[in-house]
Amino acid sequence: MAYNKTIFRQMLNIISRLDFENIVKKHKGDYRVRTLNCWNQYVHILYGQFGSRHSLRDIVFSSNSQIKKLYHLGSKTVKRSTLADANNKRPYQIYEDLFYLFLKRVQSLAPKYKSDLPSKLYILDSTTVDLCLQLFPWARFRNSRGAVRMHTLMQADGSLPVFMNITDGKVHDVTAARLMSVPEGSYLTFDRGYHDLNFYKHMKSRKIRFVTRIKKNAAFRTLGFNMPDPKNGVLADSIIEFAGYQSHQKYPFPIRKIIYRDMATNKELIFITNDFDLDANTIASIYKARWEIELFFKTIKQNLKIKRFIGTSRNAVLTQIWIAMIAYLMVSFIKFSQKIKQSVQQIFRLLEINLMERKCLIAMLKPKLYTEEIEQFCLFKT
Repeated sequence: MAYNKTIFRQMLNIISRLDFENIVKKHKGDYRVRTLNCWNQYVHILYGQFGSRHSLRDIVFSSNSQIKKLYHLGSKTVKRSTLADANNKRPYQIYEDLFYLFLKRVQSLAPKYKSDLPSKLYILDSTTVDLCLQLFPWARFRNSRGAVRMHTLMQADGSLPVFMNITDGKVHDVTAARLMSVPEGSYLTFDRGYHDLNFYKHMKSRKIRFVTRIKKNAAFRTLGFNMPDPKNGVLADSIIEFAGYQSHQKYPFPIRKIIYRDMATNKELIFITNDFDLDANTIASIYKARWEIELFFKTIKQNLKIKRFIGTSRNAVLTQIWIAMIAYLMVSFIKFSQKIKQSVQQIFRLLEINLMERKCLIAMLKPKLYTEEIEQFCLFKT
């Protein structure tokens, strides 16, 4: 019978230790560190993510109970106060850079989104995590509330977050969106919370074709009409321009307005887009793809520890979020590379139960495959 390392060790092996150490050196993360280096911090926090640990004390108590297996992870036991200090002081940029480095590898394996668009489709949105203002005074949101907001640009291929900007709750969605580099010539969809005519103009200048909902109080004049298709839910298809003086100065170009009825819910939706070539049903399907980012936010909030934090400083919170996102990429990498049918949530559940078991990771996720075939092609065994 083949010898297997722990499931957690096989997960850690997905990302090169050399790449990790190079990033640590870049940010001087281990400069004058005597007890707990960045690798040990990373191992313990990642253990808390995969093991569904709820507090710093819970992480330390659980991981320290695996003292013999920690040795084979290149780690060691840790005190709660030492890990807390590391979360407060070690630059969170280490894990941010590691996320983006690993993202390139995962993107190369991502399955294509089910659409016939000539360019890639991206989805823009944000999610808010509420915090106690007394414990997190730096994350001010409203007078008596604190929050962090995760502004996310996600590619539809594989539902992968390709850019994240984590801010306090006061930063407006459009302000964060302007910092995101959407590839030129691509498609972008977002909700009407991003309504900003200067933002629309910026996307048009980069030849980015966007689809969004029109604001209820938007003033416009009609320039022309296209043929509607009521049988397929397209009630109206027209060319408009914004009518207000300031609005017209900010965005003086024609724009397309589509009134669409969703056959499943019988709900009437009004879209606007700067694409005049695609048919109205394709435009509606582009906006429908926006639901993928809602599922992404739901998945990470249910399976990763990003709603309850083990530190109160900004550095500790961002460290926890970026390591959580690395965990999401690891699961996505396994799912894509091994063509696993289970959902991301199901994979997280299996990892939580078997994290410190000595078994083949792929055999655990693909139990119906012939054992010898698994042992031959298991990429994470050693």
